[in-house]
Amino acid sequence: MDLRLYDTLTREKRVFTPLDPANVRMYVCGPTVYDFAHIGNARPVIVFDVLFRLLQYLAKQGVWDGGKGETKVTYVRNITDVDDKINARAAEDYPALPLNEAIRKVTEQTDKQFHDDVAALGGLPPTVEPRATEHIVEMRTLIERLVASGNAYVAEDNVLFSVPSDPDYGELSKRPLDEMIAGARVEVAPYKRSPTDFILWKPSRPGEPAWPSPAGIKTPGRPGWHIECSAMSWKYLGEMFDIHGGGIDLVFPHHENEIAQSRCAFHTPVMANYWMHNGFLQVEGEKMSKSVGNFVTVHELLTGWNGFQWPGAVLRFAMLSTHYRQPINWTQQKLEEAAITLSTFRQKCFDDGGAKPVDEVLDALKDDLNTPQAIAELHKLFDRSQRGLVSSAAVRSTCRFLGINVAEVDLTKKILKQIDEATVATLIEKRSAAREAKDFGESDRIRDELAKMGVVLKDGKDGTTWEIAR
Repeated sequence: MDLRLYDTLTREKRVFTPLDPANVRMYVCGPTVYDFAHIGNARPVIVFDVLFRLLQYLAKQGVWDGGKGETKVTYVRNITDVDDKINARAAEDYPALPLNEAIRKVTEQTDKQFHDDVAALGGLPPTVEPRATEHIVEMRTLIERLVASGNAYVAEDNVLFSVPSDPDYGELSKRPLDEMIAGARVEVAPYKRSPTDFILWKPSRPGEPAWPSPAGIKTPGRPGWHIECSAMSWKYLGEMFDIHGGGIDLVFPHHENEIAQSRCAFHTPVMANYWMHNGFLQVEGEKMSKSVGNFVTVHELLTGWNGFQWPGAVLRFAMLSTHYRQPINWTQQKLEEAAITLSTFRQKCFDDGGAKPVDEVLDALKDDLNTPQAIAELHKLFDRSQRGLVSSAAVRSTCRFLGINVAEVDLTKKILKQIDEATVATLIEKRSAAREAKDFGESDRIRDELAKMGVVLKDGKDGTTWEIAR
């Protein structure tokens, strides 16, 4: 089965074919290091980590190089460490310090916490993790190219991209002009030739980070957000590469602007061959917001949320239970069900030290990262292992391939709600009747329903008993 990925640009699922069979290249927008990562920020980290693992596995199988297994996979995830939000946070947290020193404190602290969170969530380090402030030279080079080609212009010490100069602008988001103007959320300054034009470079205010400006501007300045990713992806992946990923909120204006900058600078037909975006996240059915009181960071979940410290493996499993392109509702119940499942796997399955996925799970992932189907196949695999049809080691090995460390989870008893013993007894009776009637599909369904309640069944010659998963 071929790997098929949904491309936001073409709005279709396509067979993945790398531009260079020797090197599969992927870029994902990383964090702006001004605050702890919230659970919505964790979604692209987890989603594209699974894709990274899948690409590496397929590369080793020789899928793209004729069976040699020598294809490299280069995964770039950037760190944005120069931004208005960082400056504002630094001034707020450290008002007594010079701004540059305060900025350094904020970015160092936030960067460390981000990497701690990613490690707890089972994320692999990317191949390259460039920082924006270390790639100013590349940004200036791109800006100079755009000015020379007539796609950018200088106005009052700013450099702006001329959106009307790119006839393909808007193809990714497919928004009409009036919506693009409203959605861009950029200042409609009098020096702009078009209200859709956006900043590539701007003058720095006193105390802000500043570098020598491009395009003959004498005033020191700093880059706009969009040019940073164009420059860093170019540096490590080239003028065109295979996959660009991020959250759905980045489609416009960030990714739209990246495409315009990069294609106009290099005169290429595409910037990335596949554009992948994960869906929005809600918490308990509502949009996450500090004003609503449901804003939750990864750090809070790991150290104490709703009275419980959730292992990173549980957070990852819960996240993967929804397809990456669909909206996800982050709930206490979702976490409890994930914890029960993984705790049961921990008790009943034994590791073989490998990380090889079973074919059914692999096929699900090759279908545009269909992780809900992969998890459904994992449940089937567990059921077969308990019947002695396959080794229980296969369950843990497949979990490990997905980046889920089952050994972390032995906490189910602390989070279970009160079990209604009469309900359990009734379900066991129905299951026994189904087994006698050789209706094994219904029998399995009831077993799964009980497992979600935290009930583990034991079938013996004297009948079926049950216990709470531990």
